[in-house]
Amino acid sequence: MTGPPAVRMRGVRKRFLDVVANDGIDFDLHPGEVCALLGENGAGKTTLMNILFGLLPPDAGTLEVWGEPVTLRSPREAIARGIGMVHQHFTLVPPHTVLENIVVGTLEVDPDAPVWQLSVGEQQRVEIVKALYRGARILILDEPTAVLTPPEARGLFKALRSLAAEGRAVVFISHKLREVMEVTDRVVVLRGGRVVATRQTAATDPQELARLMVGREVHTPVRRPRPAAGAPVLEVEELVVDNDRGLTAVERVSFAVHAGEIFGLAGVSGNGQGELAEAIFGLRRARRGRIRVGDAALTNRPAAEVVARRVARIPEDRIGVGLLMELSLAENLILETYRDPRFRRGPFFLASAVAGFADRLLADYRVRAPHRAVPAKTLSGGNLQKLLLARALAREPVLLVAHQPTRGLDVAATEEVHARLLELRERGVAVLLISEDLDEILALSDRIGVLYEGRLMGVVPAEEARVEELGLLMAGVGPEGPRA
Repeated sequence: MTGPPAVRMRGVRKRFLDVVANDGIDFDLHPGEVCALLGENGAGKTTLMNILFGLLPPDAGTLEVWGEPVTLRSPREAIARGIGMVHQHFTLVPPHTVLENIVVGTLEVDPDAPVWQLSVGEQQRVEIVKALYRGARILILDEPTAVLTPPEARGLFKALRSLAAEGRAVVFISHKLREVMEVTDRVVVLRGGRVVATRQTAATDPQELARLMVGREVHTPVRRPRPAAGAPVLEVEELVVDNDRGLTAVERVSFAVHAGEIFGLAGVSGNGQGELAEAIFGLRRARRGRIRVGDAALTNRPAAEVVARRVARIPEDRIGVGLLMELSLAENLILETYRDPRFRRGPFFLASAVAGFADRLLADYRVRAPHRAVPAKTLSGGNLQKLLLARALAREPVLLVAHQPTRGLDVAATEEVHARLLELRERGVAVLLISEDLDEILALSDRIGVLYEGRLMGVVPAEEARVEELGLLMAGVGPEGPRA
């Protein structure tokens, strides 16, 4: 390969309190390649790329861009050097419109819509197009397909290959090993803040990459055959729910989730999943229809009453909705149960009880953090997700509404989450699994429904479901043809 690399980083170090995120990392990125950056949650991938994008200063180390030594003090300086980044947690300005966020082209999003009204998947698409529109010669993509359907992801891969063919350099951060194998030329694996391996993609396989990431063999949990379905725990009948723009987001949806069942709900982001989950949890009013949990009618009841009925949830947006980023890990873990007599006497919190509760959950769910007192904003995306899962399951729910429970998680963390969901199923808990990952839906669900434009397109037993059939339903093509 002739000429200087697009990026050369040498001896990069970065520490946050007692956590060493980058420990003397050497990293090269060449023009004309798509290079995957792999590692467990907290391995240092995003930190390294935030340094490259000028968001964080390194504690030590050097950086060259196209052969020239540089010190990037801000994203503005990085953009001026032709570096673009699509973040795992979006950087759009919510009150502004899509058009004002510098988006053009054939993006399937209303360009006049305020960003706060967009689904997570639509926001992700805006981020990707924004970075490409700015003409970046070096493009960093942090979990870019986390909210894309397989056809959308394939379209992105085609665009990335075209960018590489034009001589641009692309960093592709992902936990989806099949995608890494499909779109990248080279793979760099981080573990514990250090580079542990570099492989040409053509010379490796997903099994080796998973082993390098976590330092051990990774196994897929085995789903035992489901016993006869228990009694209905969640019943949704003829539900109609509006979105923030006053438009119908959920249109006459009916289904039930039984004890000891995982009901998978697939669909492209923005087709009513978020509004449905919020209505079930008492966070959004239903215009009509009924919601029951057990023998309790919970239609349009306050969220506190839903929580009291032992309904737990993992929200889609862990930062905007699920957690308070300035609060400590311990405070976030008791957000929904702070009135519990275990944690307080009158107006006073029992610090020792909260500390013991938090320490147990952080250990049980392997949340990588130096201490329960650190703010949530210091954790990686995957560890934030594990924090949410710990809080939800600690309440021993009868119903769990899990919306994108493994988004942004590495293979080891995904393995843990899947195992815990299957364990809940074995214990008789009803699980509503809302996910855009068809592999996840097929691996975990007992029955599968598909939402398209707010309507339930169909429900099929998992053993009869096929990826092709589900993909057509997600695109609005049912047995009678495309929906008008």
